[in-house]
Amino acid sequence: MREDWGWFTPTRDTNFASRVRTRRVFGFAAVDLTCNATRMERTELDIRRDNMEHYYVTAPDIGESTIIHNDRIVNITAGDVVLLDSTRPVTFISPAQDRAQWFGLRVPRENLVKHLGFEPQGGACGRRSARASRLLRQLALDPVSDAEPAFASADRYMPLVVYDLLGALFAPPTPLGSRHNDKLFMRACRIIKNRFADPDISPREVAAEAGISLRYLQKLFTVRGSTCGHHICSARLDHAARLIERRALTKTGQPLSDIAYACGFRDYTHFARGFRKRFGTAPGAVGAGATGGDDASVRAGLGQVERPSAGRHDR
Repeated sequence: MREDWGWFTPTRDTNFASRVRTRRVFGFAAVDLTCNATRMERTELDIRRDNMEHYYVTAPDIGESTIIHNDRIVNITAGDVVLLDSTRPVTFISPAQDRAQWFGLRVPRENLVKHLGFEPQGGACGRRSARASRLLRQLALDPVSDAEPAFASADRYMPLVVYDLLGALFAPPTPLGSRHNDKLFMRACRIIKNRFADPDISPREVAAEAGISLRYLQKLFTVRGSTCGHHICSARLDHAARLIERRALTKTGQPLSDIAYACGFRDYTHFARGFRKRFGTAPGAVGAGATGGDDASVRAGLGQVERPSAGRHDR
């Protein structure tokens, strides 16, 4: 089951028991799960274990449950349909019944996003009163007979039907146009501006804090001719250049390695190589009896990183 669904961690209840039936629904991996766990999680550790990137479409068959996902707390009942992001932690809580029953459908992220033209957000819920919810559950749960081979050729179009139903359920309230993308990009840049000195900050961390997937974050930067990793490195180098200029003016003699570490670099050699590549001079040459050309090249290179505004990183 983990090959298709990844890692999940049930609570260590005594006498844990479950029943699993895996199947295929129009080419999608599907599962019918019954278990007596009152709480089940997909943790950050589970996510790192399998590194899966897809969506889960899940629905309880009986009773009421609570799902915590993407900073949302969703109370659901039988017939509701919930979209979950495999790259984000999720918690299932089913306290009201002895045995929870769930249906799940695994949907390829890239195919769904390409078909819909937007990236649905995990944690969204389609209520059972919605026609699309009822149609989706009917398609997924009704047994398919093999007695009608004449219609087998139509099966290749059925995944598109599933995608369209998911689009109807989980489309954002407003079109995902350039204004929305610009806001997401600005949010990511603000996170980097505030956290670039943290050596542990990475594109994955930025995506998690921005509430979007890593893939979507990279697309925001790619369409602007850059990458998130390059933006983080550029922010660090810009700030380091300002500190080195200040060091030269005040003649404090602060070790350059201290400046590198304060800007989020773990390795001085990596910092010095990046500094020379970006500004055309070595960090130690700035203000060290130079003719001014080195200092000018550093000042000219500052700010050559995509920003949502003209704000400076050292403010």
